[in-house]
Parts: sequence; C-alpha cells; structure tokens
Amino acid sequence: MTSFYPALRPLLFQLDAETAHAITLQALRAVQHSPALLRILTRMFAFEDARLRTEVCGLRFRNPIGIAAGYDKNAACVPGLSALGAGHVEVGTLTPLAQRGNARPRVFRLAQDAALINRLGFPNAGIVAALPRLAALRARGHAAPLGINIGKGRDTPLELALEDYSTLLQQVHPFADYIAINISSPNTPGLRTLQSSAALAPLLGALQQLRRQHCPRLPLFVKIAPDLSPAQLDELLDAALANDIAGVIATNTTTARPNLRSPAAGAEGGLSGVPLQPASTAAIRHIRKYSGNQLAIIGAGGIDCAAAALEKLSAGANLLQVYTGLVYQGPGLLQAINRGLVQMLAQRGARSLAELAAG
Repeated sequence: MTSFYPALRPLLFQLDAETAHAITLQALRAVQHSPALLRILTRMFAFEDARLRTEVCGLRFRNPIGIAAGYDKNAACVPGLSALGAGHVEVGTLTPLAQRGNARPRVFRLAQDAALINRLGFPNAGIVAALPRLAALRARGHAAPLGINIGKGRDTPLELALEDYSTLLQQVHPFADYIAINISSPNTPGLRTLQSSAALAPLLGALQQLRRQHCPRLPLFVKIAPDLSPAQLDELLDAALANDIAGVIATNTTTARPNLRSPAAGAEGGLSGVPLQPASTAAIRHIRKYSGNQLAIIGAGGIDCAAAALEKLSAGANLLQVYTGLVYQGPGLLQAINRGLVQMLAQRGARSLAELAAG
C-alpha cells in the first residue's frame, strides 16, 4: 500500500525542494481535518509491535522513530505525522517573532548522495501563531509525544539569546512533552557560538532554573552540531551534565562536505541525509561513552532504513529521528524501519530493542 511513492517522487522532484515540501505538508493538513481520512492513513502506515515500545525520561514511546524538527516548523501537521506511524514528533524550530529566514533558493537536493543542503535560517510564523495550534493539540490529545524545538531569533544579539529561550520555554511548556534547545543550526549567524562551555553553562543553568519553577517534570534536550571536536564535545557534555539536562539530540546538520557527488554539493548551508550518518553516529557513540547513562540520546542523521536505525541504537541512542530519509524514501519510511527492526528482533532472538542494540 505504500509503494506509490516511487512513482510520485519524480513528479515532486520536478519542483524545487521547498515547494515540494510545502505541498506535502498541505496534503497532510487536508487529511488530518477528516477523521475518516486520518484513520485510513493510520491503517496504511502505522505499525505496532509491543517490542518496539520504550520509555525515555519518563515518557512512553510506541516506537523509537520520530520526526525531526524542521519538518513541521509551525506545528501544523502533528496528527498527520503521527498517523504515519511516528513514535514522536518534534516541531519547530520556533522563534519569539515570525521570521522569513534566508533568501530562496535555500533547500537543495543532492539526489546522487541521498542528501539535502539547507540554509533556511529558522523560517517560521513565530510563537504567537503556533500557540493556538499547540493548545488545540494538547486539548484533543495526540498519539505520539510532542517535542518543541526552540531557537534564538535571527536578529537577537547573542548576549540576549537567553531572553529568547526563556520567553519561549515559558510559553510552550504547557503543550510540550519535552523541549529541545537548538544551539546548533549553521544557518543563524553566531548561533553555534552558544555551544561553547563559557556560553552554554550559564544558558542551561538559567533555563533549568525556569524549568524547575514552571515545569519541573518536563525534560530539556540540547540539539548539537556534528562538527565539534572531541574536546569541544566533552566541554558541552560537561555543561549539560552539570546543569542536569535530560538529554542530547545528536546531531544537527553539518557544514562538512564528505565525498559528495551531486552538482549542488557546493551550496552553502547544512548537509543532512546519508553522508551525515558516520559523523552523527560517531557523536552518539562518544556521548554515550563519556556520559554513561546520565544523558538520554536522540539520534539523527542519515537514517533511511532499519540497518541505519540499528547502527545508531547500537551506538547508544535511545530514540531516533528522520527527516531527509522521508524525502527520498517517502511516507512509508517509518513503517519500513519499524518492520525491519521487528524482523531483526525475530532473527536474533532478542526480546527488546535494548537487547537487539546490545547484540
């Protein structure tokens, strides 16, 4: 039932990447406004197996595969994405004010590499526009835990970044199951400076104080870049551990260009997809070794099949996220990964994902 995408993809790829993505979101929004269509979508794509269930930071997930931030920037399609079988959905990145992001074109397909380059720059309608949708989601309930990714506004000076993150945390926490602090996009000038220990420790300390005051049960995650040196990553992890951060999302896109073949390989921006897989997996492995079990890890970067998912789980990830894989594999990707993991469980005689990953 999910085999239509190979026929549809050439038509979508005739459009520029951002337009094709907008059409996909519009289709999901149309479907989710009809309970009958939403049920059909769920029957087509969702896949349930008790062995895929996991608990992370006190939250229960029906499977480990979620949707990465950036796919649904304005929290417009959470029910539709959940119907595709997502174990969780992370929306955003949301900023305090609406912003257009960088000039188009700003998303480039690297088809020969199964990759994307984007220099979007956090385009979103702002927190005020998102709040009614988030409130409606909370009121109606949703099948999968909801993460909300927050970021500094493009025009906010770095010395005032804490004000943006604090404002956003206070506004979104009633509607989130976890909050992701995005300090690692390469497309907002200076943002990655916040990953340094000198900048990150006071930022996380202040946000933790707010969390304890307003939403003490809500986990905070930090989304990091794959381009940190081991020493820089250790400093970041020290800051996260010292401030009782719940977990890390590893990783955001990369500014590196590892052996790419596609004509658009030289485009400016962050690279995602299959070429990111080795760097993101290495970061996960480093984080797990350095932090033990003190940090939850959401692994992202190049997951386009069950084998790639297992690689990240084996490296130490608790949960996973996809984005670019959906562009190339289509809406059946989540089901394919989950079915593949269940097949591996059966083949190896494992009783749980943790046992399979340890295998």
